[in-house]
Amino acid sequence: MPSLRHILETHGSLLLLDAASGRIQVGHLMQPDHARWAVSAQEAGTGLFHCLESLKINPMDAAAVAFCEGPGSILGIRTSAMAIRAWQVLRSRPVYAYGSLMVVAHALGDPEAKIIADARRDTWHCQQMNQPLQRVGTGELHGTLYQPEGFRHWSKPPAGVRTADYTLSKLLPRVAEAPLFTPTEEPDAFMHESPGYRTWEPRIHRAP
Repeated sequence: MPSLRHILETHGSLLLLDAASGRIQVGHLMQPDHARWAVSAQEAGTGLFHCLESLKINPMDAAAVAFCEGPGSILGIRTSAMAIRAWQVLRSRPVYAYGSLMVVAHALGDPEAKIIADARRDTWHCQQMNQPLQRVGTGELHGTLYQPEGFRHWSKPPAGVRTADYTLSKLLPRVAEAPLFTPTEEPDAFMHESPGYRTWEPRIHRAP
């Protein structure tokens, strides 16, 4: 897994899309601490492109592209992935995915801290530094807990959870050496497991 610094040294520049939180963040990075950023509070289908317009960036000119695959807003993440897939048809270039909670974990630098995001139905995505992402119930969450700022939640957060900054212009320079990125040919939202489907069986309706 390459680091941000390795990607920039290899490709020279990077277009980064993050729609995991309530704020759309788009960056054009030349170095970890030399980047231009645009932020939007609009929904992803509009906010992403307003950010690109604000930065005056043509996605076709990007040497490489990175996006947040989650956890976070599935709609926002899939909107980012869909845009990248369309751009790849017009011009293929390296694409990298990264995890939102792992960025926060490395930025905090505390191996014991647990970064969480709502996984629905009273379960939570749970990330510790350099550990696999897990999905756990609210009652199983103990210790030092953080939830990234701007991440939506439907379940009641566990007691004592703190808010962690999710401003990428601040976080990414601090984690530039960490191996957080994964090359991908099919950008999509992260899922713990593939969705299952049941075959529909037609039946004649009968009164109870």
